[in-house]
Amino acid sequence: MAILSLVWGSSYILIKKGLESLTPLQLGSLRLLITTICLLPFGYRSLRDLSRNQWKWLAITAYVGTFFPAFFFAFAQQHIDSAIAAILNALTPLLTVVIGVVFFGVSVLRKQYWGVALGLLGSAGLIWGGIQLNPDFRMGYALLILCASACYATNIHFIKIHLQQVGAMAITLGNFVMMAPLALFILLPSGFFDGKLLTDPKVHTSLVYVAILAILGSAIAKYLFNQFVKFSSAVFASSVTYTLPIVALFWGLADGERISMIQIIATAVILVGVYLSHKKRAA
Repeated sequence: MAILSLVWGSSYILIKKGLESLTPLQLGSLRLLITTICLLPFGYRSLRDLSRNQWKWLAITAYVGTFFPAFFFAFAQQHIDSAIAAILNALTPLLTVVIGVVFFGVSVLRKQYWGVALGLLGSAGLIWGGIQLNPDFRMGYALLILCASACYATNIHFIKIHLQQVGAMAITLGNFVMMAPLALFILLPSGFFDGKLLTDPKVHTSLVYVAILAILGSAIAKYLFNQFVKFSSAVFASSVTYTLPIVALFWGLADGERISMIQIIATAVILVGVYLSHKKRAA
């Protein structure tokens, strides 16, 4: 969990740096393609003997848990600071509870409902604080982060229920193999292969950030997370997002991002809500 927190907490600043010279479509598709290329030599044997039903769920979890969130974050972080994106993504455990109750019949305690309510209240405060700091703050991009968090939360349940018997490497590589063709289809007309663009030193720098993001934030971290989901509960696995904001805040402040006292309080409210939503009955 500590490794995942450090790696994923650093992903937001890497996305921000990659977007300095790349479009969201280019960044998202390159991230997926680079990850696929990196994983293939190590994991292709794990894909043997997978059933048709398992491939179906690999495709579903690929797009729900990785493809759409990769592009949601790329588009959102054009207008939202990396630290704020990480804090909003800390709602993933809350959404894991909500989605588990609504769609998967998961039972929760009364205090967990209070946790969900606090999380939503904190999110509203975080967004309001963003509006105070930046009058041009666009609500729609914050909602993209929430959509990505909902995708992550849903995906955890899918993996736990439908891919429990599949190895972590097979899940990870199988996901990226299913996404690679569409990622390439998106990248080709994006202008990335324009000769002038590829000779731009700023683009080269952005590509370094995207490569680090793909290798650490997607290939290695996704493998570790899928392994994590298999031996823990869905709700506990999602709790890795507890500490992501701490890492992301460090990088954001180091990069000159601003955060108001209202947003700090809202962050604390979100984390308390996440804690309550995961608190078990006393023994």
